Amino acid sequence: MSKSSGVKRRTDNSAAAAAPSKKVKFDSAPAKKKQTAKHAIVHSESSDEIESDLESADAAEFDSDDVSGDDVEEGSPKNKQAANESKKSRGSQGHPESTKQHDGKTQKDSFLKEGMSSKEAHAEQKRLAQQRKAAKPHADSLHRSKKLWEKLRIKSSVSKEERAKLVEELFGIVTGRVKDFVFKHDSVRVVQCALKYATSQQKKGIARELRGSYKELAESKYAKFLVAKIVMIGNEERDWVVGEFCGHVKRLIRHPEAGWIMDDIYRGIATKEQKARLLREWYGPGFVIMNVEGPVTADLSKILEDHPAKRGPIMAHLKEMTNQLVQKKSTGFTMLHDALLQYFVNCKLGSPEHTEFLDMLKDDDDGDLFKNLAFTKDGSRLVCLALAHGNAKDRRTILKCFKTHIKALAGDVHGYHVLLAAYEVIDDTVMTAKAIFPELLNRDMEQKAKEQELLAQATHRTARIPLLWPMSPDPPKWLIPDAEALMLTELREIRKETSKKDPEKRRTELVEAMSQPLLDLIASQAVSLAGSSFGCQFITEILFGASGEKRSAIEAVARLVDDENVRLDDAYVGRMLKSLVQGGTFDKATNSIILVDPPLDFDNLLYQQIVAKDQEAIVGWATGSNPFTVLAMLESSTFKHRDELTATLKAHASELDAGKPGGRMILEKIGQNPAGDTGTEKAAKKKKKRPSNVLQFPTLKKFTAPATHTTPVERVSFVALMQESQSMNDEKAQEYLAKRRAKDESLNSKRSSGLGVGMAGADWVYSVGGAASVTANDGEYDRK
Repeated sequence: MSKSSGVKRRTDNSAAAAAPSKKVKFDSAPAKKKQTAKHAIVHSESSDEIESDLESADAAEFDSDDVSGDDVEEGSPKNKQAANESKKSRGSQGHPESTKQHDGKTQKDSFLKEGMSSKEAHAEQKRLAQQRKAAKPHADSLHRSKKLWEKLRIKSSVSKEERAKLVEELFGIVTGRVKDFVFKHDSVRVVQCALKYATSQQKKGIARELRGSYKELAESKYAKFLVAKIVMIGNEERDWVVGEFCGHVKRLIRHPEAGWIMDDIYRGIATKEQKARLLREWYGPGFVIMNVEGPVTADLSKILEDHPAKRGPIMAHLKEMTNQLVQKKSTGFTMLHDALLQYFVNCKLGSPEHTEFLDMLKDDDDGDLFKNLAFTKDGSRLVCLALAHGNAKDRRTILKCFKTHIKALAGDVHGYHVLLAAYEVIDDTVMTAKAIFPELLNRDMEQKAKEQELLAQATHRTARIPLLWPMSPDPPKWLIPDAEALMLTELREIRKETSKKDPEKRRTELVEAMSQPLLDLIASQAVSLAGSSFGCQFITEILFGASGEKRSAIEAVARLVDDENVRLDDAYVGRMLKSLVQGGTFDKATNSIILVDPPLDFDNLLYQQIVAKDQEAIVGWATGSNPFTVLAMLESSTFKHRDELTATLKAHASELDAGKPGGRMILEKIGQNPAGDTGTEKAAKKKKKRPSNVLQFPTLKKFTAPATHTTPVERVSFVALMQESQSMNDEKAQEYLAKRRAKDESLNSKRSSGLGVGMAGADWVYSVGGAASVTANDGEYDRK
C-alpha cells in the first residue's frame, strides 16, 4: 500500500462539516460604484462572520472531543431511526452560525447576543454541540470509551499493567452493548481496540454478542474490519460468520464493502466444505435453499452428472452472475475466478457458449480480468486453458495484457503457470520472445543492475522456474510440484489439436532466444550462485540446456575451487560439481549418462584447476567431502587425465577410507581391494532384536501437562498406559513407578537431552515419537 502524501482523508460527513454553512449568503458584487466608509464597515463584519463559521467547521472535524459519532451507517434499523431523530433535532435548533437577511440588514441567530464577538460565538457554538452530544444515548459511555481508546492505541506510552486495567475498564463499558458501538464509525474503532488486547474469553464474548449481525457488519464501511478480526479468533467464530453469509452470496458479492471481506474469508480462512457451500450458490437459487446432508461438492461436472436436466438453468445462472461482475470491473474476487473456471471446463468445446465465454474474457479493454485471474490458483489455470484453446490472435491478445507484469507473474506461485503455458502452446516463438524475455531478463537495465536482478530471480524458489523450464525436454521433477506438472501435461495434450509446430523445435527456439544473458550471469556471478542450493541447480541446468558460448561460464565455475568464499564441503556444491564432471543428465531407463552436445569438458578443466598448485591436492578431494566428484572423473568417458589420476590415488590408497561409500568405490575403480567391511557383512547382519523384557503399549492415552512443563510435544501418562496394557501387572507397575520417582536427576537430564521424559503432577510422562515401549528392569524406553 502506498503511503499517504500528507493529505488527511475525510469521510463524507466530515467533508460536509468542513463546508461553510449553507445559510450564509454571499451577495453578488454590486455594480461598479465608489466604496464608501460605510460599505467598508459592513464588509468587514461580514468577513468576520464567515471566518467564524469556517473556524467552527474545522473544529467540528478535527477536534476529537467534538466528534459526535453521528456517522450512523446503514444496516441497523435502530441506528437509522436514531440518525433521523438526530437530524430533526438539528433542524429545529438551526445552525448556530447561520445568518439571515432581513430588510437589508444582517441579523444573527437568537442565541447570539448583541455585540458578541466571533470568539465568543464560537465558544457558544461549542457548548451547544456538547449539549447535543450529551443528549444522545450512551453519550457518557461513548465519551469515556473513546478516551480509553486514545490511551490504548499509543503503545509506547502505556505499560503492560496499565493496559490490562484500561482493557478491563473498556470491556466493562462495551459488554452487553457491543451492537450499539459497532455501527458508528468512531465507536467501532473502540471495539476493534478492545478485541486486539482482549483475552481469549473476552474475544469470544464479543463474537457471541454479535451473532446474527455479521452480514450487516460486513456491509458496513468500517465494521467490516471487525468481522475480519472475529473470524481469526477460532473455528467456532469462523463458522458463525460463514454460516450467516450462506444464503446471501449473490447479494454480498455485489456489495462494494461486503464483497471483499467475504472473498477474503473464502480465500484464506474458510474450510473446504464452507468454500463449496458458498460457491454452490453461484449455480442458482435452488442451491441456496437446498440442505445437503453430509459432505458437499462445488465441482460442477459432478453436479451436472447427477442432475443432467438442470444443466441449462445452472449454466445460465452462472453465466449471468459472472458476467455482471466482469462488466462492473469487479474482477479481483477469488470466488469469481473459481466460478469462471467451473463454467469454462463444463462448456462443450466449439459450442456457442464456449466461444462466447472466450470472447467475454478478451473483451476486457484494459486486460484487468486476465491480470487478476493470473494470480489465483483456478484463475491461472483458466488463463492457461484460454491460451491452449485460443487461436494465434487470441494468444497474442492475452500475452499483451501482461505487458509490464511479466516479472510479477514469474515470481508468483500461480502466475508463473501462465508463462509456462505460453512456452508450451504458442507456435510463434518470435512473438513469445518479444513479449516475455525483455522484461523477464531485464534487458532494459544497466549491466550491474541487470546482473543483480537476474541473480535474485535465479535463487528464488518460484522466479527461477520460467528461466529453467525450457532448458530440458523433460524438466527435473524438483523444479515444480506434481500438481502443476499434471496441469502442464493437460496443456500438452490440448496443443496436439491446437498447435502445429514440433514441440522440440519450439523449445530450442526459445532456448536460443534466452540463453546468452543467463550464461553471462554464471560467468560473472558464479561465486554468488554457488552460495545456495538453488544457485547450484541453476548453474547445472543452464550449462546443460543453454545454447551459445559456454566457455566463460564453465571456466568461472571451475575457478570456484580456489575461492575462499565458496564452501566446497556443502552437499549442493558437491552435487553440482559431480553432475558437471559427468557431463550430462542421468537416464534411469538406460542407467547411463546422456552427454551434452557439444561436451562441456568440465572434468578436465576442474582437474587442472585442482592440481595446478599441488599434484597431491586431488587426494584431499578423494578423502574429504567430495569423493564422488573424483569418482565421476574416473568414470567420465571424456576425461583425459585418467592414468595420471589413477597413479596418484594408488600412491595414497592407504589414506582412502574403505568404510565410506565414496572411498570404497574409488578403491574398487583403481583396482585396489578395499580392506575391512565391504558392506556384504553389514547387509548380512540381522536386525537387533528387542529384549524380551520390553513391554509394549498398544494404546496411547493423551495426557495434558501443566504449563510449567517445557517440552512442547504430545505426551502420555505412564500410569494410564500401564493401566490399559494387558502385558504389565499391578506389581510391576508399582515397582516401575518407584524406580522412576527415585531417579529425578537422571530423568530430568534425559528430558533436556531430547527424550522428553519428565514429571507432571503425580504422573510420569514422556514424548511420543512413534509406537512407545518401556523396558521394565531399568526404567528405559526405546521406539520402534
